Amino acid sequence: MIAALKAAHIIALCIWCAGLILLPILLHIYGRRPEMRSQAGFTEFRWLTHYSYIAVITPAAVIAVSVGTVLIFALEVLSAWMLAKLIAVAGMVLLHAWMGHLIVQAGEGRGDFPLPMAGLSLLALVPLIGLVLWLVLAKPSLEELIALLPSILQEPRGNPIPARLNPL
Repeated sequence: MIAALKAAHIIALCIWCAGLILLPILLHIYGRRPEMRSQAGFTEFRWLTHYSYIAVITPAAVIAVSVGTVLIFALEVLSAWMLAKLIAVAGMVLLHAWMGHLIVQAGEGRGDFPLPMAGLSLLALVPLIGLVLWLVLAKPSLEELIALLPSILQEPRGNPIPARLNPL
């Protein structure tokens, strides 16, 4: 069962990451074509970007995050590297939402919306994907980085977890 969950997580993550890399390139190439001035070109652009975002990339993201969450609890992975990975994935989710915003703006603006350069999102996205991959494969000890945090963030406050929030 765990192997099937890991396989589903990896497949969905690959589709999601490939889609996040593809979307800004699609916006850059298709959004700036001269054919965009015609109805047929605009319809093709809008269909391609919306369909890929809504029918392929977003479901892959939901599956990747959902199955990854199940794996965290099933394998009881509560290490510092996992928290760092979750922060990097949160950055990927923010870029995913920003891509959706750009697709809506480009589709509704019909050429009036100035499309940003594809490299802007790729400059943030590729390092995040690399960081997630490195954290998962290397599983580094982040104790040195944790030691740099202020002491208030390193120690429990002495308050018990409310019973309704304690999963155990």
